[in-house]
This record gives sequence, structure tokens and C-alpha cells, in this order.
Amino acid sequence: MWTGRSLLSMSSVDAGEARALLALAHGDAWRGDEFGGKVVANLFFEDSTRTRVSFSIAAEALGATVVDLTSKGSSVAKGETLLDTAWTIEAMGVDCMVVRAGQSGAAALIDEHTKCAVVNAGDGTHQHPTQALADALTIGRSFGRESDWDFAGLKVAIVGDVVSSRVARSNVGLLRALGAEVVLVGPPGMVPGSQAALGCSLSDDLDFTLGGVDAVMMLRIQFERGGGGVLASTREYHARYGMSEARAGMMKEGAVVMHPGPMNRGVEIAAAVADGERSVVLDQVGNGVLVRKAVLAKALS
Repeated sequence: MWTGRSLLSMSSVDAGEARALLALAHGDAWRGDEFGGKVVANLFFEDSTRTRVSFSIAAEALGATVVDLTSKGSSVAKGETLLDTAWTIEAMGVDCMVVRAGQSGAAALIDEHTKCAVVNAGDGTHQHPTQALADALTIGRSFGRESDWDFAGLKVAIVGDVVSSRVARSNVGLLRALGAEVVLVGPPGMVPGSQAALGCSLSDDLDFTLGGVDAVMMLRIQFERGGGGVLASTREYHARYGMSEARAGMMKEGAVVMHPGPMNRGVEIAAAVADGERSVVLDQVGNGVLVRKAVLAKALS
């Protein structure tokens, strides 16, 4: 999970490390000045609301100075490479770079060629490790697993455009390491071609799946990454795979509905469900700040 001081991926997770980080995030025992004098640079070369703002809030809560850089306001827009930008930022005395980029592997590349800590805030269709941590914190708190963060006996369905989703890949790695069973649900072409692909069970029947899961994570169709090419229409998609009020009613008592955002209301999730009693979507957002505090604290230590 960690590469030195950097957090790049959930593809190979140490369960003990992950549980310790979740416990740290859950405890949220920061004074607010632990990392005064440290500098965190947010290098966001893709649009973001939740992740970028939560990293800024987390860094400031730790006492660190925050610098925000986007592609539109940087020399990347003039043709400068990501590595040249990273080297430039590092030379200014930055202690940690939080990187979001459209290229899969971008954060790992920057980590390989710099000395400061790097946190992957989403790279192409590859990984989004802090979102997975936020989702795991939400699941653990929803089902009373705060004492040990052991998810044995829990079953989570991840629904929608799995093959395009870095959130799905990161969640699969982390949730399975914590002991949860994961089922991937979606139309052919949006889920892996075989069970061996991500080590999860597969289904193209959401209605059949719903009654046996504790949490359902709805995914946005990644049109900007080529997702949705197999769809006849978004209306048909919602009819077969959208989380409607009727489908929410099919879930077992206590089961929760999740979404990493941004949501396309009326496509993958109905507004009434997104805002309803089963929804923990805003909990995911709040928990994102907590896990990013914990991640930055470890990266800056």
C-alpha cells in the first residue's frame, strides 16, 4: 500500500497497515499544528471538487501550508511535462505532492523521480486509494466495525462502469484485504470479462444481487474515459442498473447505498435514494477529510 512515504495504490494492501490507518482516521486526534512549516502541493490536472477541497482542508487542519496548482493555471497548459512540473514544485521546498492526472501511472512516475512524498489522488482508470479509504471508513462506521476494522461477513456490491473506474479498483483491493466479499455488477462491457480479473464474483443482474448485500456502491458512467459505449441509452441503463426507490426497497434491513461522486441523478441513482435514509453519500464526503488527514500525517512524518 505504501511506497516509502508515498501512497500510490490499493492493488497490494497490507491489512494491518490499512486497519491502523483507518483507526487513525477514525480517532481524528489532531491538535491542528502538528505539521506547521510543512508544505503540501495539490497538483490537480483533472477537475475535482471533493478530493481537492478535502485534501486542502486536511492539510490545513494539520497545520501545513497548502499550494493549489491546476493544469489551466500552470505551465502544463504551455506544454511542460508532468515531471518537469513536479521537479519545479519540489525544488521550491514542497514536502508532499498530492497528484491527480488523467494518465494512469502518473503518480507512480512522479514518485519514482522525486524525493518528497507523493499521494495519488486519482490517475486515469488506475487507482484512487484515498477514496477507497474513505469508503472503507464509511462502511466500518455504518456496521460497527470500529474496534478492529475487520469486514468479514460483509458483502459489498459495486455497480456500474467498473472497467473505467479507479474507485472500483481501489475499493476491490482494500475491501477484500479487510475481509469483505465483493460482487461487481453491470452490463457486459462495463464489468471485467472474467471473475479472475479482479478476484470478485460477477453479475449482470442487479435485482438478484440486492437482497444479499450490506452495501451497494453506485458508480458514475465514465463517459470521458470511453465508458458508456455499450449503452443503448442512459434511460435503459437506469431501468436495468439504476438505484431506484423500488430497488432500495429490495435491500435488506440496515443495508446502505454509497456513491463516490459526482452523481448523475436519474442515471445511476435516483434523487430520492441519494437523499434518502439508506444513503451514506455525505458520510463518504466527510470521512474523506478524516482519511486524508491520516494519509498526509503519515506522508509528512
